[in-house]
Amino acid sequence: MKRFLLAILLTAAGTHCLKAALADNDADTLSVSIREITVTGIKQSPGEAWTSPSSTWIGYHDLNREGINSVKTASSMVPNLFVPDYGSRMTSTIYVRGIGARMDQPAVGLTIDNMPVMCKENYDLDLMDIEHIEVLRGPQSAMFGRNTMGGVINIYTLSPFSWQGTRALFEGASHGSWRAGLSHYKRWDNKIGLAGSITTNGTSGEFTNAYNNRKCDWERQGNARVKLHWEATDDTRIINTLSGSISRQGGYPYERVETGLISYNDTCFYRRTAVSDALQVHTQLGSCGLDAFASYQYLDDNMTLDQDFTPLPYFTLTQARTEHAATLDAILNGNTFNNYSWKGGVSSFYRHISMDAPVTFLDTGIAELIEKHRNEAAPSYPVKWDERQFVLGSHFTSPTWGVALYHSSEYKWKRFDFRLNLRLDYEHAALNYRSTTHTGYNIMHNGSIYAHEPIDIDDTGQLHKHYIQLLPSFTITYNCGERNNVRATVSRGSKAGGYNTQMFSDVLQQRLMGMMGIGPSYDVNSVVGYKPESAWNYEVGTHIEKDKVNIDINAFYTRCRDLQLTVFPDGTTTGRLMTNAGSSRNMGIEAALAWHPRKETGLNISYGYTHARFIEYSDGKNDYKNHTIPYAPAHTLYAGAYNRWAVRGCGDWITGVTLSANVKCAGRIFWNEANTLSQPFYALLGTEVTIEGRHHTLELWARNLTDTSYKTFYFVSMNREFLQRGRGRSLGATLRMRF
Repeated sequence: MKRFLLAILLTAAGTHCLKAALADNDADTLSVSIREITVTGIKQSPGEAWTSPSSTWIGYHDLNREGINSVKTASSMVPNLFVPDYGSRMTSTIYVRGIGARMDQPAVGLTIDNMPVMCKENYDLDLMDIEHIEVLRGPQSAMFGRNTMGGVINIYTLSPFSWQGTRALFEGASHGSWRAGLSHYKRWDNKIGLAGSITTNGTSGEFTNAYNNRKCDWERQGNARVKLHWEATDDTRIINTLSGSISRQGGYPYERVETGLISYNDTCFYRRTAVSDALQVHTQLGSCGLDAFASYQYLDDNMTLDQDFTPLPYFTLTQARTEHAATLDAILNGNTFNNYSWKGGVSSFYRHISMDAPVTFLDTGIAELIEKHRNEAAPSYPVKWDERQFVLGSHFTSPTWGVALYHSSEYKWKRFDFRLNLRLDYEHAALNYRSTTHTGYNIMHNGSIYAHEPIDIDDTGQLHKHYIQLLPSFTITYNCGERNNVRATVSRGSKAGGYNTQMFSDVLQQRLMGMMGIGPSYDVNSVVGYKPESAWNYEVGTHIEKDKVNIDINAFYTRCRDLQLTVFPDGTTTGRLMTNAGSSRNMGIEAALAWHPRKETGLNISYGYTHARFIEYSDGKNDYKNHTIPYAPAHTLYAGAYNRWAVRGCGDWITGVTLSANVKCAGRIFWNEANTLSQPFYALLGTEVTIEGRHHTLELWARNLTDTSYKTFYFVSMNREFLQRGRGRSLGATLRMRF
């Protein structure tokens, strides 16, 4: 905590060394928005989200028409962005341009109303009344900091200064799915506005566990938000957002590749409670302006699962965690002077994680994973465990903190814009651990007990690492018109290092088996710790707007080093660990077309292609050089069209009807490094009919209309392969009301 207070002091001191003015923002949000007070794009140049060929901007009406209320549901509209629907909301893995991670640190950042979401377990969250979403692809580390090597997703919710009134939402769909929400926006005297929303949703589940004939993917979730917007003076604005969410899920619809069945015997669930408070302050300092952001984030979650996902009692895993995080960011923006402008900032964060992660070995697990190995080594003196169940206990605390200085300079010369971003980042990570087990076994000989061997392990230790990184980004833009340009960017991105706490049960298991003389021991520091992953990215693209047509075309080349990959450790454990195992070469193209010949008609198409291969990578057992990186699709494609017809003669009940259709595609996705198993290219068709009234809309929709079968996730446990099933056909109706 002392170090975090020091980081805060550095942040505060840094703000007094910078001078700037608030960058103007011409965001086109809702038609009733008061744009000059809409706080968006603080760290980007004005218009960056609309004119950059490597960005995607999804507006309010597109969000409603596509039923988008989260990062996961928005991803299909963004080229080369893939957010699969995994077994729970905890595994919020995001892949962009072949860059991603299945565990620990994310490769893509997320902000909600300019608050950075520190823990990726909070990424998969449903929100009501999203105003718009910005997706910036490619490394954004120079301005946004840690874990934005692949890009950043910015979500902005409605402000009480953008809209006033009451909104209600009711939805029912297949598989016992439902959603309901209520929000209210009020403004007084052009000074104070207050917004509040509450949503709840759930599903009975789509997939059945054949072991007990019950739905395994049921869910209940609730979310509440309160936003206060205060125009304190003509020069000072204060916005505070308090939010909380609760999620309760079953799990997990993993089918065994060999049988195609979902069948496991032990309890699985995921529970999450999250609270956050974010404060934003903008003040004008003469010709200069200051934007400051502070947040507190709390997470309490528990993942318990049948780790072997078979009908046999092997072992179960629990990860029960609490996390406290705080962030502080201050940005000063420089007014244009002789075609030169700049902005600079200082940021800091602190995270403290406390986790209990016991693994419980059950009868079959003891017999097959421990006794069998020992008895094969010494058949004349077989062993038999005292009890048919024991616990490998692990407890951790992990305090992490960091501080950074960043700067952006932009110079305009004739039709050229030159922009240099630079960030100096320091991060310190620590891990305090305790691993325990108390059990024992009998050594048998000729059917009798020869000896008894107790096992009492109580290991403690402390680990720590620190990193200093320089993260630059340089962009040249040639402007062919007001919003037409050609742009080239060179940037360096980074994903934070840390500790793989999931490996401690395997360390302890190997220690136990080593005491029995049947395996090597692990060095904790070398097995558990991993350093940052980094990437240099080069891209060139063009943005064109003409005759109601917007076109973006972009090409990129990324070289990643010190890839954080999951590999098989030596020994007889069943787990995998995170390590810096290799490097990759990612290249591809992105294209987007938006055509709006008139207000009532639109066509949107986006396509992404990624060719991502390992330059070097060995998992300790096999060499995967030149193999395709798994989990990232080679192709993503979205196409959507809509047309609205005005209706007269029906009063306020029906004023218009809109028909829309879309197709969302992805593939091929290789599931393993050997590239022996894959998901072919697949397409999901969706349609919607929207009936509009003066105060309501009724949306009748279908998703995956053809009931296409596809998979979204893959993993291996005890040399058994498992796949997550994708969701099938869903039919539903959504009623939105405005008062």
